[in-house]
Amino acid sequence: MSSHADPPVVARPTLQGERVRLRPPISRDKADRLALGRDPEFVFLVGGDTHNLAPLTPEKVQRWYTDVAQSPHSWIIDVDGRCIGNARLHSFNEHDRRARYAIGIFDAARWGYGYGTEATRLVLAYAFDTLQLHRVDLRVLAVNQRAIASNAKCGFVREGIERDSALIDGVWRDDLIMSILEHEWRNHGPTTDEVDDPRPG
Repeated sequence: MSSHADPPVVARPTLQGERVRLRPPISRDKADRLALGRDPEFVFLVGGDTHNLAPLTPEKVQRWYTDVAQSPHSWIIDVDGRCIGNARLHSFNEHDRRARYAIGIFDAARWGYGYGTEATRLVLAYAFDTLQLHRVDLRVLAVNQRAIASNAKCGFVREGIERDSALIDGVWRDDLIMSILEHEWRNHGPTTDEVDDPRPG
């Protein structure tokens, strides 16, 4: 895949875990992303239309890469030297010291091994320890119970339901809002069950 159109990569720190490394994007990530294509279940969980599932194109991958490259709080999830997804903080409110979290693991073969939990903990540590945020929240489809359980392992608390907030494949779906506050992160310890389903949340 050509890299001639690649934008400059905004600086950000690399966050190193035991099995997961969160890093800035590099050109070869586009080939990894394109090879993984568009898994129907992943598309459903991010609110896409699975009835008319179009192939993933190099142009769409380039837009994804550009978005990650230009955001200082967006990381490639690197496992064994390959891009398997990305995680990001967005919608910052500096006065209220808050942001929203999102994660997506494109590689279905990597689901269920705890990579999403580890990536989320790395981002939360950065959010509270380095960025000095007070609150991080997220939204997840209420039917995505395994992702909800993974978020709960990281200390996220259920706040409420947004009813019929997403029209997916002609069916209205609820979103669950979850959040974690700074003191909750400080007091939250790891659980013994680390196997999760690291799909988008």
